[in-house]
Amino acid sequence: MTERQNAQSVTSTILNHIPAEAEITRVEYEGPRIALYSKNPKFLQQNRYIVSDVVNMVKRRVVVRTDKSIRKDEQDAQEMIMQSVPPEAGVDNIFFDAALGEAVIEALRPLQLSPEKGFNAIELTDKTGWKLRIRKKPHIPCQSIQNVYYTLKQSVSERSKFFREVGENIFRPRLSSEAEVSLLTLGAFEEVGRSSIIVQTSESKLLLDCGIHPGAKNTWNAYPRLDWADFELDELDAVIISHAHLDHTGFLPALYKYGYDGPVYCTEPTLPLMTLLQGDMVKLGQTQGARMVYDQRDIREVIKHAITVPYGLVTDVAPDVKLVFNNAGHILGSATVHLHVGEGAHNIVYTGDYKYGKTRLLDPAFWNYKRVESLITECTYGAKEDIMPPREEVESNFVKLVNETLQKGGKVLIPVPAVGRAQEIMLVIDQYMKQKKMIQAPVFIEGMISEATAIHVAYPDYLSKELKFRILEEDANPFASEYFTVVEHPSNREEALREGGAIIMATSGMLEGGPVIEYFSELAGDEKNRVLFVSYQVQGTLGRRVLDGSNQVSLLGENGKIRIIDMRCSVNRIEGFSGHSDYNQIVRFIQKMRPKLQQIFVNHGEKRKCETLASSLARMFKLPVYHPRVEEAIKIR
Repeated sequence: MTERQNAQSVTSTILNHIPAEAEITRVEYEGPRIALYSKNPKFLQQNRYIVSDVVNMVKRRVVVRTDKSIRKDEQDAQEMIMQSVPPEAGVDNIFFDAALGEAVIEALRPLQLSPEKGFNAIELTDKTGWKLRIRKKPHIPCQSIQNVYYTLKQSVSERSKFFREVGENIFRPRLSSEAEVSLLTLGAFEEVGRSSIIVQTSESKLLLDCGIHPGAKNTWNAYPRLDWADFELDELDAVIISHAHLDHTGFLPALYKYGYDGPVYCTEPTLPLMTLLQGDMVKLGQTQGARMVYDQRDIREVIKHAITVPYGLVTDVAPDVKLVFNNAGHILGSATVHLHVGEGAHNIVYTGDYKYGKTRLLDPAFWNYKRVESLITECTYGAKEDIMPPREEVESNFVKLVNETLQKGGKVLIPVPAVGRAQEIMLVIDQYMKQKKMIQAPVFIEGMISEATAIHVAYPDYLSKELKFRILEEDANPFASEYFTVVEHPSNREEALREGGAIIMATSGMLEGGPVIEYFSELAGDEKNRVLFVSYQVQGTLGRRVLDGSNQVSLLGENGKIRIIDMRCSVNRIEGFSGHSDYNQIVRFIQKMRPKLQQIFVNHGEKRKCETLASSLARMFKLPVYHPRVEEAIKIR
């Protein structure tokens, strides 16, 4: 059967089972979905069983779209929507996505736009011709989300064509009934950084993550070894991103620069987060005069080709592979990647970075998979000596070190990744200062932290149950505190650096650039001060050298001059705030797997940790456990 015949067969099946009252004008592929364009979407919304029956018949995701002929002009539609929105909802922005026929309403209090409050989205869709989506509006303007909106709006026809082509590729007839599966290790095996794996079947090629190595000294070790894999970029069916950190996404825009034009799948908050981090890396490189492998245009291509998928939704990504994202507990939007290959032939879970333990920010990683044969697990903290103390002890130690420094009139510099640890530490500081257990002092925040925090507020469904309740039900912003001062411009750093105790949180978390470097150069030479690391320090980074006890460090200053800094301040590490699972959490996560796994692959850890964790897991679970190196091809089925 040809692709055209296959599409016609699906269309006929659908049209034969939908009443004429739905006024279906066309049926089209829309990426991993089948879209039904209707002149009477109200009928289908009020009779949801019709679409459910269609889904059961065609075994595909089906969405209802409004036919273009019934869509009001955007300005008219906006006026109609605003007239129906209660003032207490706090709506002042509506984004119209013409490629999908959706109107995204940003509301400060989204629960005011619920049926319980009398808001009738079905009637409003019927009046305007636009399908409504409600999203939480962040507490401050969020440029990253607006950049996503702007890029999507500027590429409507391009995206419509892209969705059709992706759908035709996914739903093409399979060429082979074989279910062979291989892994190609391109990065983050026996190392931390440049996460990248190809999952190859007899039918498709999928790239899981596409990161950089922040501590690499040469290009061979900085980027995924796509050259070794020896394939053309247009052979990839999809790129699947586990989470936004640059060691998992930092090379992604380069794929589009060099010819890839396929989809990238990620969770909804991962899209603005990763493009924020990628954009900052480009700006930092330009400031330092570094030669960048991509620019802002390539980042916009990522946005145009992104298909966001919520947790728990089964999504076709290739003719023989289905994808399910589940919460990984690492950062906002982080996901474990569950791949179903063939018709139940083989199931793979790639954990990405995961935390099988509750934090203030996120719930623990999901574990309840119905079936998994092959597990690819990270082991950043996979050694037995990495076992983290109880959270109460971690926070107590953190408070103790901060108080010791503030009592001396010193400053605590906390280098933080903008996404994840920054928000976790903000919550901790705010609580302990309010409880008077931490000395009340100004907390200065600089870098991308405020922008990243706004994205957290915009996606409360991806936060812990407690935070989600506070944001949506109590209409509270857990990240806003009277103690926090945002340093919006380098010229405003004087207040943070003036005499007296203070806490300074700044990016980047590994001292590899960003505003933290300026604070570090000013504070490191004074024994009253303290540098407090709360996140992992990759081998080769300045943060790792400082943590390992260097007495002197060199910094590249203005005009290319080298500055030598004598280390006189205290340096401490607090591991318990990590977003990674420790040894015990990894073991407990694997113990939960039912039925028993067939094999485990260990990655994303230093060589010794990969080896020792693999040995321990093999002994404990009596199954094959491998710790491959970069540039290995492994047949797993």
